[in-house]
Amino acid sequence: MIRLQRVGKTKAPTYRVIISEKARDTKGTYLEKLGTFNPHAKENGLLVDAERVKYWLGKGAQASATLHNLFVKTGLVSGAKKKVVFLSKERKVKLGAKDKAKQEADAKAKADAEAKVVAEAEAKAAAKEAAKAEAEAKAAEEKAAAEKPAEEVKAEEVKTETPAVDTAPTETV
Repeated sequence: MIRLQRVGKTKAPTYRVIISEKARDTKGTYLEKLGTFNPHAKENGLLVDAERVKYWLGKGAQASATLHNLFVKTGLVSGAKKKVVFLSKERKVKLGAKDKAKQEADAKAKADAEAKVVAEAEAKAAAKEAAKAEAEAKAAEEKAAAEKPAEEVKAEEVKTETPAVDTAPTETV
């Protein structure tokens, strides 16, 4: 199996690309070192002997999922990338339940938002109707005032124009 062997400092790992038996520990002995991988390097992070990698792949060695994806990325191997993360059945069930709960919460939030929009629309419609009714009442009042006979209007003006008479007795000296 072609896989990575971690080397380097704490929190700054670098890896050796090695060929070893699948059952052996990666920290143990290996058959051959094929190159290095530095995940922190911007360019040329994967430095391998392409001929030796192809030789071992030709002999039937399998690359780990991570290395296979790196080989595909660099063009050393053609094909599709492999899925690296493995989920157990229990984990899939937990994630499914979590996703279902999230979907239900999203659906509830969406329904609440729609209800809020509908309530706001109804409130706006009621406000428009009230404003319209008020405008109609005001127009009817103005129309009624315009239709009053001229005599009534004059009588109202005369009543308001008459000054108030002081009825208190005045003293004469």
